[in-house]
Amino acid sequence: MSEEIKDVQTAESKEVSQEESMANVNILKKGDVVKGKVIKVDADQAIVDVGYKYDGVIPVRELSSVQLDNASEGVEAGQELELKVITIDDNKEKLVLSKRAVEGEKAWDKLSAHMADKTILEAKVAEVVKGGLVVDVGLRGFVPASMVERNFVEDFSDYKGRTLRLRVKEMDREKNKVILSQKDVLDEEFEAKKKETLSRLTVGQELTGTVQRLTQFGAFVDIGGVDGLVHISEMAWHHVESPSEVVKEGDQVKVQVLKVDPENERISLSIKATQPGPWQQVADRIQIGSVITGTVKRLVQFGAFVEVAPGVEGLVHISQISHRHIGTPSEVLKEGQEVQVKVLDMNPDEKRISLSIKETEEAPAREPRQERERSPRRETVVHEENQGLNLTLGERFGDKLSKFK
Repeated sequence: MSEEIKDVQTAESKEVSQEESMANVNILKKGDVVKGKVIKVDADQAIVDVGYKYDGVIPVRELSSVQLDNASEGVEAGQELELKVITIDDNKEKLVLSKRAVEGEKAWDKLSAHMADKTILEAKVAEVVKGGLVVDVGLRGFVPASMVERNFVEDFSDYKGRTLRLRVKEMDREKNKVILSQKDVLDEEFEAKKKETLSRLTVGQELTGTVQRLTQFGAFVDIGGVDGLVHISEMAWHHVESPSEVVKEGDQVKVQVLKVDPENERISLSIKATQPGPWQQVADRIQIGSVITGTVKRLVQFGAFVEVAPGVEGLVHISQISHRHIGTPSEVLKEGQEVQVKVLDMNPDEKRISLSIKETEEAPAREPRQERERSPRRETVVHEENQGLNLTLGERFGDKLSKFK
């Protein structure tokens, strides 16, 4: 075969091969959905092979419904994707594709079903914006600040990148709006845990809890998914002016269950009931006959109550306040005064202590007899007695004396 004939056959073969190749290339138009494989990832775009005569490009803005700082955050080389044709221009060999558009179409139907079923979704926080958080749920989802946690959160700056457990609250396809809530999920779990805890609580049971918040009248303590109230009167055996004197938020405390009301979901707790009572403590520390320091707490007609230990008061009878006679305890004592007292008697079981102040003091010396006789009171009495005697003699012997004169 001549060389000329061979050249002609080779040329014809090449033309047929090109024609077959062109026939196998997909014909694409705007709006088509195609499958492709990521072959390269740049900072602002991803290059994709979709089996067309030239490669397509996915701009970073078309990779996700949420803002990405780098294309590598949305895809990686070798990944297979389903994409939508946004722009195609064969003359310029320009093929722009979108991953976001395909995912968004699918997401509306999926989220609608999740909303109906109250399905719990997991989504990562993509952005922290004014008023809440942006999450990627195939669409740009928004979690308002009030729906992130059960408690108020002042600063969300560290929430970016966190995974939240969410429930779809509201959807509006026309406005491209999807509202989600994590608080609903947490509230539901809290209520379930609360019912479980309430069902197994018994009066007298001792538990360890965490102080959640303080109020003027006490402290709320979490005892496993439910809060119980420790009233200020149950915080300590001694008098407490403010709960902050005893506990602070976050403290681990031991509490005893005083009362459970499952219907109204109320639990009364006590901290002091888990601790030795003050009368138990003084029984080992205070002995009859010992002299101790106390503080006058109350004055009454018949004496004074003196606190000798936190929560323990003893009575100083009015006869035991002073060596001299007094009409009322307030002549000698005042509330808040610190005094030395002697323990006369003690009965911890009946919560009674008898005390004496005067027995801690030396009795004043008695006046000498001559001084007592010379006292104004003594002279008055003697004068009155003499007057009475003179009157009696005059009355009895008056006429005889006159005759004698």
